[in-house]
Amino acid sequence: MMTDEFEGQKLVVVGGSSGMGRAAALDVVAGGGSAVIIGRDRGRVEDTVRALSAGKAWGITADITRRDEVENVQKQLAGEHADATLLVNAAGFFIPRDFVDYDPAFYDSYLELNRALFFLTQTLVNGMIAGGRGGSIVNIGSMWAHQAIGLTPSSAYSMAKAGLHALTHNLAIELASHGIRVNAVAPAVVATPLYEGFIPAEQVHETVESFSGLHPLGRVGSAQDIASAITFLLSGQASWVTGAILNVDGGVMAGRN
Repeated sequence: MMTDEFEGQKLVVVGGSSGMGRAAALDVVAGGGSAVIIGRDRGRVEDTVRALSAGKAWGITADITRRDEVENVQKQLAGEHADATLLVNAAGFFIPRDFVDYDPAFYDSYLELNRALFFLTQTLVNGMIAGGRGGSIVNIGSMWAHQAIGLTPSSAYSMAKAGLHALTHNLAIELASHGIRVNAVAPAVVATPLYEGFIPAEQVHETVESFSGLHPLGRVGSAQDIASAITFLLSGQASWVTGAILNVDGGVMAGRN
């Protein structure tokens, strides 16, 4: 990718303080762009903004599963970052649970996250349309939206990610006339802090690595593996790509060893 690929462009990353979102922000800033990092953990947001000091970066700390905080973020984005032309929706959590063990509050937590992504995207799209410069959006979907894995029962997570895939298709059609491209990546198992929601931090590496054999390429993914696909889709090199759900999964969706 050219070093000036994102010159003069501003990226907003929802869930950008760790993992694939952070890695994508680093790539865009390295390509001459700037970045707005939205995350729940203030320390991680501030650390990511410092890591992006080679370019221009801003941090917004918010729990986007809370509707009042989503509204505050919308106001801040509309007021201070309406010039953003790039968006990555990377926020998410993954906690396997048997279908029969769900309660309404746990189920609703997935719906609230999708609701937040829907309306934060709407806010930024309004700015892209008003600016008339087009734009590019990449959603982080999931292999689990395509198929179920017996070891990780995740019906609500899969349902939420499938919804994000459907949103990708719909927005690709609706926004094409404005020059706004909308795509998604669908990762399999990736070594990120995502799994700290149900695995102690000191055990995450060993547990995640135990899934290496699931992938035909013989290893789990890295945050950079996914970020490289994200930044390609954001960039002008993908100027004729919209509505795509790109499997970045070590070959899982192709079949099994």
